[in-house]
Amino acid sequence: MFPQPIKKFIDLFSTLPSIGPRQATRLAFHLIALGKGSTAEFAQAIADLQKLKTCPLCFFIHAQIGNECHICNNPQRRKDVIMIVEKETDLMSLEKVKRYQGRYFIVGDLKKNSAFDTEQKLRINTLKAYIKNHLDNQAEEIILAINPTTHGDLHTSLIAQELAGVSKKITRLLIDYSPMQ
Repeated sequence: MFPQPIKKFIDLFSTLPSIGPRQATRLAFHLIALGKGSTAEFAQAIADLQKLKTCPLCFFIHAQIGNECHICNNPQRRKDVIMIVEKETDLMSLEKVKRYQGRYFIVGDLKKNSAFDTEQKLRINTLKAYIKNHLDNQAEEIILAINPTTHGDLHTSLIAQELAGVSKKITRLLIDYSPMQ
């Protein structure tokens, strides 16, 4: 029914979070209506995503020269205080507040089952190796900033168990939703 380029676009974009086949179809026709210049600009923006790198210390996506992201590479930040978050968007939300001056660590998208996938296990081992090699076997504090849901609580508990002994203090970041007085 659709020309092959539109069908391929729909097939690919409908795999993205919150975009199903109907939304992908709308996006395809919207981009076509914008014209070839805009389509080329979108295509370039997508192609530019390939230039991004993952920081080997915190797993944040960046475009910096060198391997480390601007946060891990910042000498003003405390290296011995590490906040563990689930996703890049969590890190970005916390950075907007501009109050935290430690490092971050992105554990990866936590699934609803009660186990870490292979990538997450490797990331946690990377964090433990960093603490061992750069912080004399112990961080000052590890802050767990995982969403306070049933699954988040379970994963927070598993991460705390996994990192027991490699930090002087393990704390949990909780958000108070009570109305301000």
